[in-house]
Amino acid sequence: MAVHRSDLLDYQTYSERRESIRQQIFETKKPRRIHVGEYLTFLFENHDTIRYQVQEMMRAERIVKEEAIQHELDTYNALLGGQGGLGCALLIEIAEADDRKDLLTEWMGLEKHLYVKFEDGARAYAEYDAGQVGEDRLSAVQYLRFSTDGRVPVALGTDFPSLTAETQLTTEQRAALREDLAEAGNSAQA
Repeated sequence: MAVHRSDLLDYQTYSERRESIRQQIFETKKPRRIHVGEYLTFLFENHDTIRYQVQEMMRAERIVKEEAIQHELDTYNALLGGQGGLGCALLIEIAEADDRKDLLTEWMGLEKHLYVKFEDGARAYAEYDAGQVGEDRLSAVQYLRFSTDGRVPVALGTDFPSLTAETQLTTEQRAALREDLAEAGNSAQA
């Protein structure tokens, strides 16, 4: 479900409540942070995580103009999966700075090899913004969408030849993604 202007606090009120909000959001994010192999971390988004990110931007940048707030809402709402889908940020985490450029170059095309897997073994591959892929290397942060037709994934992985890995989702992770799919479905019907 998209975040609307009416869902947001002004940055001063948010700042006063920030610590309790942060504690709640970190609990919300835990089951939505999924590691695949050594280098890939998927951060699935929902209404609450997006609202938090917009509130953080408003606080950090002291944004008060309605036009600027709407710009933040539009930018972050684009990360949601929409009806029947899941949206996430993919972080390609390469600890060694010396290796980063080489691996991001070597892994060109990775975005076409990321998938969620369902109980029946079927896969849905990521949809991605081609603008995030450079001509000579990947961006270390990718924004992805998986069209699931409302089905809850049981695994997340990559079949990229030099980076093959798959993570089975825990009961808690599947429940969190089920909630997000239900939320997206309900907002589409409203």
